[in-house]
Amino acid sequence: MSKQFVFADWPPTVTKSQLEALTRYATTYALSHGLLLFEQAKRIQRTYNVLYSRIAMDEDFLDEVMGAETGVGKVDEFIGQLWKGWKQLRDTGLVQPLQLGLFRSDYLLHSVGEEMSLKQVEFNTISISFGCLSQRVAELHRYLYSATRFYDSSPHLTLESFPTNESIAGLAEGLKMAHKAYGVEGSQILFVVQPGERNVFDQRWLEYELLEKHSIRIIRQTFDELANSAVVDFNTSVLHVKVHSDLMVSGLVEISTVYYRSGYVPSEYPTAAHYTTRFLLERSKAIKCPSIALQLAGGKKVQEVLTQPGVLERFLCDEKKYGSNIFSLKDVDELRSTFMGMWGLDIGENVLKPDAPSITSGNESFGVLIAREKALSLVLKPQREGGGNNVYKEEIYAFLDELPTGERQAWIAMELIQVPEGFGNYLIRAGSTGEETQNALKTEVVSELGIFGWALFGGATKEVQEREVGWLVRTKGKDSNEGGVATGFSVLDSLLLVD
Repeated sequence: MSKQFVFADWPPTVTKSQLEALTRYATTYALSHGLLLFEQAKRIQRTYNVLYSRIAMDEDFLDEVMGAETGVGKVDEFIGQLWKGWKQLRDTGLVQPLQLGLFRSDYLLHSVGEEMSLKQVEFNTISISFGCLSQRVAELHRYLYSATRFYDSSPHLTLESFPTNESIAGLAEGLKMAHKAYGVEGSQILFVVQPGERNVFDQRWLEYELLEKHSIRIIRQTFDELANSAVVDFNTSVLHVKVHSDLMVSGLVEISTVYYRSGYVPSEYPTAAHYTTRFLLERSKAIKCPSIALQLAGGKKVQEVLTQPGVLERFLCDEKKYGSNIFSLKDVDELRSTFMGMWGLDIGENVLKPDAPSITSGNESFGVLIAREKALSLVLKPQREGGGNNVYKEEIYAFLDELPTGERQAWIAMELIQVPEGFGNYLIRAGSTGEETQNALKTEVVSELGIFGWALFGGATKEVQEREVGWLVRTKGKDSNEGGVATGFSVLDSLLLVD
């Protein structure tokens, strides 16, 4: 491409009538735009797939970092409940050694002077969303190009610059592989969903793909429904879901794989019975996506511990433990280059161990003091998913004033990623009606790239089968700290590859 891409020059200028025409074509989605370092993000997803699979199989590590005796679960009730249930199940003997992970690693561009690099926001191991709708948005933007060529508004807008996205087939492949590994004809995959699910259309595309391409049927139930319908055979540990005899003569559906699109926030476990249902599913023979172990592996505390010296090497370079299935130091360094600085609020001056004297005395730990000093360039994160939980910049001072000493261990501090300045785009809010609200809004934006992957792992050999399988882009106004689509902070978008 002859002309160099400049972030501050985006989006290209279009006339009012051209913008109105594009808005009519697109209706509810953002106009495509560019992101760099795409190939690097796809490449290192393979390393991340293996890394988090091995973390989920390392019980000692998870006990230490996330457990209720020495780890985060000691001060975070939700994490503690999950870990205690998992520990009890381990003590009695888990019968299914295989685990399935459907992953998404999220990134922002980090801009320092003229240099651009890829920095990870977080790694998601449970209920990863928008893999299906992201493919549809990418198809929409390729359609807009075919229909309008975007009115030749920029030399960067060429058909070759819009990469294809096959995340629907890729994510369905992971579920298919787990179902195949279970190996019982006529069994089905259980989608554990939220009551009144708002994101049902993203989930349905996976269901259709599994049925139409792989002849795998799906059953959808909430925790409340499963409390009455889920049955685990005492002798075989087979998981069945009770259905009406009009739907299945036996009245029972055998489950091969439990796929969670819920279960990641405390509000989804309002009673002890909800935890009991989760643990019932966990002790069954069905393959879980994710297992409790893999859900714990996705904790923010694990993300922080991975930045400490030698931890990546423990999981990726230990030839004695993993034989020839190890990674080069170059691979490890490339993955490490995506990390921002992080530390636990409870740490001492060595930035590795808890500040025991401060915890005992009730004084502020070294981790808290550094967080106060650098507050305007930080975000504080708890062990939560789903958006809306973080504390940013100037809000940090008052938050630290109120944070009980005993809860520091549950929070990490992370340096904020410095995104490129002056990058604009057109946004349209979904569900807009009326002439005024349907107008595309031009504003300065930030875009987040997510890369999807799957991994099937476990068993005696602890082998990891894995693939990188697609991507998403979410775009939001630059003044918004949070980035969730379902929570209303951002819109789904797609990639435009530029030099």
